Amino acid sequence: MTFETAATSSSPPAPPPRVSAMDDSPKGRILTAAAQLFRTRGFAKTTVRELAAEVGIQSGSLFHHFKSKDAILESVMVEVIEFNTSRLIAARDAETDPVARLRALILTELNSISGDTKEAMGLLVAEWDALDGEAQSRVLVLRDRYEKLFLDAIEQARDRLVDIDPFILRRLIYGIQSGTRTWFNPDGPLSTSDLVDLVMKLARDKESS
Repeated sequence: MTFETAATSSSPPAPPPRVSAMDDSPKGRILTAAAQLFRTRGFAKTTVRELAAEVGIQSGSLFHHFKSKDAILESVMVEVIEFNTSRLIAARDAETDPVARLRALILTELNSISGDTKEAMGLLVAEWDALDGEAQSRVLVLRDRYEKLFLDAIEQARDRLVDIDPFILRRLIYGIQSGTRTWFNPDGPLSTSDLVDLVMKLARDKESS
C-alpha cells in the first residue's frame, strides 16, 4: 500500500522547504536538512552522521530532539501536511464561489508540490513505505483532513463539474498534480496558473461552464 492509494524535471532543484517548525532553531534545521537529504539521497541511504554534518552538529545531538531517524522522517511528513493544510484552508476561505474555491485548492496544492515544499511533499510518496504501520496511521489522520478539503469542495461544486464520483475525481486531480514533479517547471513557458486552468477544464462540465 502506498501513501497515494491509502488516502506520487527539468526545473532546477528547489531550495530546502521552510514549513512551520522547519525554522532556524536546531530542531528546525534538522527537519529542513532531513527533507533535502531524504529526498535526494533516499531515507535508507542517508546516515545519521551525514544528517548531523549537514546541520553542523554532532551525531549524538540529533537525539536530543528526536528518538530516531524514523522519528525525523515522520516529523517532516507531519510538518509539511499541517503547513499545507493551513495554506489550503486560507486559499479556500478567500473564495466564495464553489468552482473558484476548488481552483484555489488545486493551485495551492500545485504550488506546494512544485514550490517551496517540493522536497518534503515528495517524501510523502517516495518514502511512505519507510514509515512503520503506527507512524503511517498517525500521518494518515492528518492526510484525511487534508483530503477532506478537496472532497468537500468538489461536492459543493458538483453540479458544475464532470459527472464523476467526487472521490475518483479527486484521485484524478491528484494524479495530475503529483505527476508534475517529473516534468513541470513553474518558471517555464507554462505558468502554474495556466496549468491549473487546464486541470479545471478537465474537471468542468462543458454544459455548465
